[in-house]
Formats: sequence, C-alpha cells, structure tokens
Amino acid sequence: MGKIFRKTFLKSDIETCWEFFSNAENLSNLTPSNVGFVISDYDGKSLYEGQKISYMVKPLFNISLNWTTEITSLKEEKEFVDIQIKGPFKIWHHRHLFKEKQGGVEMIDIIHYKIPYGIFGGIVEKLIVKKKVKEIFDFRDVQIKKIFDLSH
Repeated sequence: MGKIFRKTFLKSDIETCWEFFSNAENLSNLTPSNVGFVISDYDGKSLYEGQKISYMVKPLFNISLNWTTEITSLKEEKEFVDIQIKGPFKIWHHRHLFKEKQGGVEMIDIIHYKIPYGIFGGIVEKLIVKKKVKEIFDFRDVQIKKIFDLSH
C-alpha cells in the first residue's frame, strides 16, 4: 500500500483555507494538466458528509477513467476525509487536516492508496503509480503555496 504524507504551511486564516479546500471546483487548479482532471458531477455545495463528487482523469497512458469520491467525515474548519468509491484505485483514503498556527494554517494531507490486480498491481504501483501520485502532490503543493502566498 502506498502512503503520502504532506505538511504545508499556508499564510492564511483558517476560514479562507477551509473555504478554498471545501470547494471541489478548486481541485482542477491543483492538478497537473497532463492528468486530464475534469469534474463530471458535483452539486456545487460546500463539502458535507456523504457528498459524492465524480471526475474524469487520465492518470496513465492518456486513458480516461471515471473516478468518484465520497466525503466520509468532516469537522468544520478542522478536517475532512474523502475515499474513492469508484475509480482506478482499490483503496484511496485522503485525510485533510487544518491547524491554526501563528501566522497561518498548517495543512496536513495523509493519503493511503492501493491499486488493484494483486502482485501485478503491486509491481505497477512501485514502478509507475507511486511516482505519478508523488508528482501530482508535488504540483499541488507548489500551486497551493502560490495561491495562498499571493492572496495575502
């Protein structure tokens, strides 16, 4: 199983951070264009438990895949969890944590993922998927810092 842990300090207040990250439409600004990320079904509301959001992605080899996530837990201005209910992963669990700190907000992402197909999937995860997921979150980290450093 793959795991990503990211801690990012944002020069912002908790309300602004929460508003930004609880709006799924902002995800496309945080995803590299080569992933082909497009929201295909979203009710336009701020996050809530049970909310489902669907996307089209092209994570590897320019092959389009449907991906649907669900918000499974939410504590206003503190944290939320999204899990994949349909898509390229066997398991996708992404916990977003927000902590007020002096001068800003510390945002922590903890992602656990596993791809299907047993041993073959494990090999593909080690050779390709791990690097790709890391690249996506590296890009996301840079974009977040640009957005929040410019907003204040």
